[in-house]
Amino acid sequence: GADVGICLDGDADRVILIDEKGKVGDGDQFMALMAESWSADGQLANDSLVATVMSNLGLERYLEGRGLRLERTAVGDRYVVEAMRAGGYNLGGEQSGHIVMTDFATTGDGLMAGLQFLAAMVQSGQKASELAHVFETVPQMLKNVRYQVGQTPLEMDAVKSAITDAEAALTGKGRLLIRKSGTEPLIRVMAECEDAVLLEQAV
Repeated sequence: GADVGICLDGDADRVILIDEKGKVGDGDQFMALMAESWSADGQLANDSLVATVMSNLGLERYLEGRGLRLERTAVGDRYVVEAMRAGGYNLGGEQSGHIVMTDFATTGDGLMAGLQFLAAMVQSGQKASELAHVFETVPQMLKNVRYQVGQTPLEMDAVKSAITDAEAALTGKGRLLIRKSGTEPLIRVMAECEDAVLLEQAV
């Protein structure tokens, strides 16, 4: 019967929201809400939001529809912070719930982000379900491909060809992100597309 749930990780630098219906609102949804709100109040620096390459394509489309820009970075909140400092931006974060608001703090702060969401509920009079799901996400598929230590799969011709074909198939319909894990012998594959069949084929 709670109006909202605010979930923090161990050191409270990430936040995920749960609405009154039990549905999850991730960092992308929170950033969309804050970007639009701050823009309306004239508080969003350079009309831009900084997020990583993992943020949903739906977020980018949502911002574009409101005349706002999405600046993408590599995965990791430190890259988000670096881009914010370099470009003079004041709002950024990750889909995983790292939210950085440099008008108030220099790093991600889940408690502060949770308070900002509560403030938005009070100011708007809207329920959490209306604020934690402001845009339609584009279906996203993630897969990890393990390889033997010492191998360099991304340099293989067959792999390069497969990536090129998948990117061509998704052109104008979605996007493909291939990156090597920094901690494990894994290639992380992420694809987004509204066509479920094409999405499955691409990954």
